[in-house]
Amino acid sequence: MKAKILLVEDEPDMAMIVTDTLRSEGYEVIVAVDGVDGLDKFKSGDIDLIIADVMMPRMDGFSMAKEIRRISSSVPLLLLTAKSTVDDVEHGFDIGADDYLRKPFELREVIIRIRALLRRFYLVEPERTRYRIGRYIFDTSAQTLSIDGNSVLLSHFEASVLQRLVADIGQIVEASALSEAVWGCDDYCKRNSLHGYIHRLRAALSQDPKVRIINRRGYGYILVAE
Repeated sequence: MKAKILLVEDEPDMAMIVTDTLRSEGYEVIVAVDGVDGLDKFKSGDIDLIIADVMMPRMDGFSMAKEIRRISSSVPLLLLTAKSTVDDVEHGFDIGADDYLRKPFELREVIIRIRALLRRFYLVEPERTRYRIGRYIFDTSAQTLSIDGNSVLLSHFEASVLQRLVADIGQIVEASALSEAVWGCDDYCKRNSLHGYIHRLRAALSQDPKVRIINRRGYGYILVAE
């Protein structure tokens, strides 16, 4: 299960080298050239991990991290910096960074840090588990929905929502319980994101009319496979 990584780096050569390395490891990489661009791309995509330089034009990495933490308290954030003072490192952690890597660094160390963060936050190497949902096969490890020989790759958050629903198939799962299971907290921003993931899952499950995700307004959602 490979994550979607947002790389925010204003140095073109560095961005190219890191991107090529991550893609060679099988990760999907979205590149942003500064903090403003990075924030926009984070808002528009299902990002599993962020790597961001601290020193950037328009909006620096610290300012971007603050804005991201207002949106998500859980997405892993690795900051890159040429600064070496303890104060800078402390500031990064104070605003919500999960790890810090000083430039220059070895590319192998970036991969090691990414794997450690993903294991900590997402348990990216779980035992393979499959569920049958109507005509679909849901593979929680590969994050895929398969039907009639065709597979759709789900994002990490889509797979997490579906896994929580399928664990109690036919029963109401409260929206707060879904948010807690997926993000570890329940707040207004998470509820809005949850509605979006439910909408995408309905589209992914639309080939079998007997499979539905029903909204019980004021309560939560039910996954039904008749």
